[in-house]
Amino acid sequence: MKVAIMQPYFFPYIGYFSLIKNTDSFILLDTVQFIRHGWIERNRVLKQNEGWLYIKVPLLKKHRKDLIMDVCIDNNQEWKKKIIAQLEIYKKTAPNYYKIISMLNQIFEKDYHNIVELNAEILKAISNYLNIKSEIKVFSKMNLKIDKTNEPDEWALNICKSLGNVTEYWNPIGGQIFFDKKKYDKENINLKFQIVSLKPYNQKRQNFEAGLSIIDVLMFNTESEINKMLDEFDLI
Repeated sequence: MKVAIMQPYFFPYIGYFSLIKNTDSFILLDTVQFIRHGWIERNRVLKQNEGWLYIKVPLLKKHRKDLIMDVCIDNNQEWKKKIIAQLEIYKKTAPNYYKIISMLNQIFEKDYHNIVELNAEILKAISNYLNIKSEIKVFSKMNLKIDKTNEPDEWALNICKSLGNVTEYWNPIGGQIFFDKKKYDKENINLKFQIVSLKPYNQKRQNFEAGLSIIDVLMFNTESEINKMLDEFDLI
């Protein structure tokens, strides 16, 4: 079984979905400390003319040591309507605007208490839209007992050991510096690092804005085109 583990990001970039598609089980690690101003509560989309802007979910006041699973949404703010309004920039140029807005409205029909619930639902809905069959699980809901972690790379290792039957663990290439391959070899787990080929696509404007939310990719590309992008990567 191939496993990947990531923190629950908000409408993440396409490389995140490549990791989901190309592993058997994708686990959202939500029992670690929440870091402000990351990708858990916000992401980037196109803005009028050139450049990008943030879409984000307002959060209730957080303590510095809060775990991701304990971070709650400030539902006193009309953040769903604001996000949909921010995405109107795509109406004139994006061929899939109405289809994607319909999907987002279906996601937003539900009420969400915390950020993990929301992000898990987003990931599952988009995966379903792209016909990705990999299972997505939230770690805090899995009732797994794992060994104590002493180093950053041991979260993944100890989860894989507890799951059993894990033959490969995949991680984005950016995290390579944190991993000790010898630990994984000792447990007969093949440690792989994924390098996704992030090629430009037609955003109907002069300058391509790279690294935006999956929303941008969905707006301008068909399901088959996106799935082809998800399969363009190297492993080391």
